[in-house]
This record gives sequence, structure tokens and C-alpha cells, in this order.
Amino acid sequence: MTTERTTLLDDFLCRFTSDDWASAVASLLPSIHAVDRTATRIWFAFCPLALRLALDESDDPEELARRLLLAGTYRLEDRIDSSHAFLYGHRYWPEVRRAILEALPPDQRPFARDLESLARELAARAAARCKAEVSLLVGITAVGLMTARQVGSARFAAVPGDVDLPPAVLRRTPDQVLAARARDDSQGLFGFLKGLRKEWTITFNETDPEATFALINSQAVTTAAANDKRDYPSRDPRCFVGEGPIPVECRTAVCGMCWVGVLGGADKLSAVDPLERRRIAEFGYIDTDESRPIIRLACMAHAFGAVSIVIPPWNGQFGKYLKARRDEEARTDAAEEAAGS
Repeated sequence: MTTERTTLLDDFLCRFTSDDWASAVASLLPSIHAVDRTATRIWFAFCPLALRLALDESDDPEELARRLLLAGTYRLEDRIDSSHAFLYGHRYWPEVRRAILEALPPDQRPFARDLESLARELAARAAARCKAEVSLLVGITAVGLMTARQVGSARFAAVPGDVDLPPAVLRRTPDQVLAARARDDSQGLFGFLKGLRKEWTITFNETDPEATFALINSQAVTTAAANDKRDYPSRDPRCFVGEGPIPVECRTAVCGMCWVGVLGGADKLSAVDPLERRRIAEFGYIDTDESRPIIRLACMAHAFGAVSIVIPPWNGQFGKYLKARRDEEARTDAAEEAAGS
């Protein structure tokens, strides 16, 4: 891919604000297969453009990262090929990436299409090569375009574009994945006698059959996770010995470490209470009126059935910072408008 073409792609993708991207994704959602509709929304919550812009525009990004208590792998360039492994469409990543890199023929200047149309067109092109249903590629294509936007097309082109999934995972159909997410554990012939002692399976990585732990009915997800004594700190330094696979520190919605995306079973979690709703917005993870949103604090979410979650590779507290920036920009704009009138 030539430097001229990568520059054209970067220039095009950089035209759009965070609100533009959010609007494009919302418009694309009905066209995304049900297996990836929620997963796509989770990915965009895990990889916010606003945070990337704040770091890029800072005179001292490392100091800003310390102020925002960012921990883990929060830069997308460190996981270009793997950040979206929880999407079913990840299996089509090589062709999606190829379609994005081919999106700019040398004779096309300027590149004048909206984000939604571009995602649909590239998804269709990749789907034709894969001989797959287009709806299975729309979400991963939107993800690919945002990845190129954040890391730059030169870095995007430099990675191998590999997919590392077990054969058993690759054989799964979308319907099988959706059925697995909806299924609850059998409690046995006399399960009704268990009452509040019913046990449910929490899946935290659908590509790994061993990535599960048991939860007793109505437990908080982090409380149940702590019973999983495997060696998670060696895989993720944010994890603590004896606390399971979900990074957690306070258990009172203060630290923000235990945020998760809910792929399946959101209706089997307790509704968000005012504290959790306020805190996830302050952390910058999600700001929504939904009673059971796609992003939760695992220490506050109590489960009443089997649930499939995704653990993000980073955590931080940047919502207040971004709000302060927006408020300052609004005041500046208002002052300039008043001075010009």
C-alpha cells in the first residue's frame, strides 16, 4: 500500500468526530447479524476514539495516562489483530482488512463517501470473497475502519492480519453461538429444590472452553469469580492472586477495574442501580439510560442465570476528564460567538 493511498485513507477517516462514528454504528446495527450486534457495540465501548484523541493531543501522554489511572493495554496499536477476537466476524478479519487496504484505488481523489456507506460496501466486497453472509461482516468491517482511524493506516497495513482461533470455534455457526449464549445450566431432576443455591456458568471468553467459572444464584459476578483460583495474574498483571479472571480491587464501584462487556444474558443480571450508573459514566465506559446495558461493573452486577461476558484489556477513569474538556470547549465556543456578534 503506497504512502499516498494510506494518507488518503487517513485523511478520510479523520474527518469524522466521535459523534459521527457513533451515529454510523447506530445506523449499521440493524444490518449486523444478531451474533455480532452487541459485540460490535461492546468493541466500540472498549476502544473509544475520545480517549485516543485525548492521549494524542496531550503534550505528555504518559502523564495523562497516569492521571486517568489507565492500566493494562489501552492502546489499540498493541492489539490490532486481536482486539476483536470476541466478534464472530473476527474469523473474516484477513479479508476485511484486505478490503479496507484496497479501498483507495490510486485514481480515486478525493475519497468522498460517508462511513456507513463505506462499511457496507467493504463488508459486501469481503463477504463475496469469503462466500459468507454480508451481515456477518458488517460489524467487523466497522471495527476495522475504526482501528485504521486510531492506529493510522500505515500501522494497520503493517500487521499480519492473522486469526488465531481453535478449529472447534471456527466450526461454530452463528445460530450455535446465539443458542449457547441464551442457554441456562440444567439444575438436574430435583433442581427446583436448590432454590437460591442454583448454580450458573459465567463464560468470560467464548473462544476458550475452559474460560468459565461457577456462580451461585444472585451472587455478584466478581464474588463468584474469586472462587476461580487459577493463575490469572501471570496472564494479566491487573488481576490479583485469588480474585479470579476479572481485575478487581474495591468491590464498591470505586476503582473501575471490573468493567465487563455483556455478550449474552444481560437480562439475567440485576438492573443497574443509581451508583453503578453514575460510576460507569464517570469512568467513561458508557453513559446510558438502559436498565441492563452492555457494559457493567462486575462487582455490582448480580446474576440469576448463565451469562457470557468479555473482559476488556484495560481500565481507567477518564469520563470526568472528557466531560471537563467538552465543557471547556463549549465555553470557549460560546465566548468566541459572543465576541463575534
